[in-house]
Amino acid sequence: MSGIVTYMKRDFLKWGRGKVAVISALVMPAAWLIFVGLALPVQFTGNYLDFITPGILVMTMLSAGLSGGALLMFDKILGFLNKFLALPTPRSSILVSKILFITGRGLIQTTIILVIALLIGATLLSPLQYGLTYFILFLFGVLISTFATTIALYLEDHDSYAAFNTMISMPLFFTSSALMPYSVMPAWLATIAHFNPLSYAIDAVRDVTVGGFPAVPIIVLLVLTGGLLAICTHVFRKVTV
Repeated sequence: MSGIVTYMKRDFLKWGRGKVAVISALVMPAAWLIFVGLALPVQFTGNYLDFITPGILVMTMLSAGLSGGALLMFDKILGFLNKFLALPTPRSSILVSKILFITGRGLIQTTIILVIALLIGATLLSPLQYGLTYFILFLFGVLISTFATTIALYLEDHDSYAAFNTMISMPLFFTSSALMPYSVMPAWLATIAHFNPLSYAIDAVRDVTVGGFPAVPIIVLLVLTGGLLAICTHVFRKVTV
């Protein structure tokens, strides 16, 4: 645990020093929340701000997770990862700390977005509902950060990872249930959205906000996260820099 805490402290210190990066990471989800959530009061959703907020929270975790893969990429390029691998600390500590840092950073960002949503009119939930919401966001954050870390281990340079990030982030968001319910989607889009992992997280948060317990989406996220963690751990144990 001491190794995990040390590596996480290093990443949080580095992140906190980049104030521009901290602020810029919040601009896009905040803009979506304010300009789309308030400007499009679509009748089929009732309170559209309540409908879109779970999607923006999950999008924030998606953005934080995918950008987190760049951290490992920079460590590879600058030679830090090579030095970390040579230390007596278990390799698993490096991997777990990176995943927990990326997920923790995403949860901090989603908290800020959630506060903005409440300030502009989103419905206030119970403590239990917020607890379940954060659990789902944490689970999804681990899933995305594990995926991003695995991809970063395979790619050789930052430009390749940036291109991959750009290629996958917006298509994942727009083919999910973030902006509209399945009932008003074209049939082909609804089919894609039902298999999109973002939709499982978004639908789970929405179920929580209306007082439900989304057992099936949580189980799917757990299975996906467990599978990706196993793959990522296997790849990381064999990595050479």
